[in-house]
Amino acid sequence: MAAAPEAPGGAPTRAAVILPYERPNRVAIGDAGGQRAAEARLAEAVGLTASIGVAIVHSAVHPLRERRPATLIGEGQAEIIGRALKDQDVALVVVDAALTPVQQRNLEKTWGVKVIDRTGLILEIFGERARTKEGALQVELAHLEYQRTRLVRSWTHLERQRGGFGFLGGPGESQIEIDRRLIGDRIVRLKRELEQVRRTRGLHRSARARVPYPVVALVGYTNAGKSTLFNALTGAGVYAQDQLFATLDPTMRAIRLPSGRTCILSDTVGFISDLPTQLVEAFRATLEEVAAADVILHVRDIAHPDSAAQRADVLGVMEEMAEGPNASLEEGWEARVLEVLNKADLLGGIEHVARRMPDAVPVSALTGEGLDALRRAIDARLSAGLETLEVSVPTSDGARLAWLYEHGEVLSRQDGEEAIRLTVRISAADRARFEGGGR
Repeated sequence: MAAAPEAPGGAPTRAAVILPYERPNRVAIGDAGGQRAAEARLAEAVGLTASIGVAIVHSAVHPLRERRPATLIGEGQAEIIGRALKDQDVALVVVDAALTPVQQRNLEKTWGVKVIDRTGLILEIFGERARTKEGALQVELAHLEYQRTRLVRSWTHLERQRGGFGFLGGPGESQIEIDRRLIGDRIVRLKRELEQVRRTRGLHRSARARVPYPVVALVGYTNAGKSTLFNALTGAGVYAQDQLFATLDPTMRAIRLPSGRTCILSDTVGFISDLPTQLVEAFRATLEEVAAADVILHVRDIAHPDSAAQRADVLGVMEEMAEGPNASLEEGWEARVLEVLNKADLLGGIEHVARRMPDAVPVSALTGEGLDALRRAIDARLSAGLETLEVSVPTSDGARLAWLYEHGEVLSRQDGEEAIRLTVRISAADRARFEGGGR
């Protein structure tokens, strides 16, 4: 997808962000699972819009009393917004809501500017950020499924027949039908390619299971600091910016825990409220890394004023992944979640945050505070399902000894002349492999 257009003279496009806000009803004030405050919603929409490189010169919340089929907002509100757009010389309007093709077309006519909705904006961001072939395929699929419903807006001037009279269809096709068919064919091919990607990723997970290293997946709301935490724990150079959706492609690195155990840390795409349906499906392959994880680190920006609502959004998506015939998360996934409260340095440090929320692990990925405690907490979670095994290994069998150190946690060791006695904490699967002679 192309980058945001520039205004004449090379200046960034002047943009406005409009939030048609429906007041929550039957939701208790302060309910973390309820609709977030209008100000926080608008701030998030402004952050999303700024991330595509436009200059935001106007933003506003407009209460939505009822949804108008033609324009979503009321006629009076449209006029007020139109005057503000003209005064600020705006060329692009982002409406933080889902617009129908008709509503989008009518608002463009009313205001005389380009209009995109929340789905179109997120697609634009994903198109700019996806770096791997898999990410590009996922973005293209989501974009085509979205665009297919918008052909009525894009191609009305080409609504003509190339044969027949149009009463019964005839042998010809209109341009819009041709484009819909071409898009449909491309969607089928993309889904085929993505299915191959999922199979390949499944094979990779099977290979890791044979190693095996436990997998620890980072999840959380976008811009919660997952990539910064990933870099701090692994020393990797993953792209990390104070920016929404800075990471779209999963990255994996091996890390060593205090017990000596090796695990694989996986950084994943950020979650967001009201994620478009077609994007949830298109990015299923990325989210499958979460399903395969032994421990799920839910990274929260604890300093964000909307942190509780963001937490509810993430857990809501996870619950959806665990429901239905195509569920990818197994029952009991909640027990694998370890909550990590990032950016604790902005709230007085990890000790202050720990007193407020003792059941989570406070950290600052930026300063390094709390990272050792987090490594120990991951170790403890991974050790919870392990068995303790006492074993004697001949001193001449260095390979078998090394295997135990690599796959288990050695609690004690007694060296003898002919054998070494070990007490090892190990998984049931690894114990069976060791006792069966396989490695």
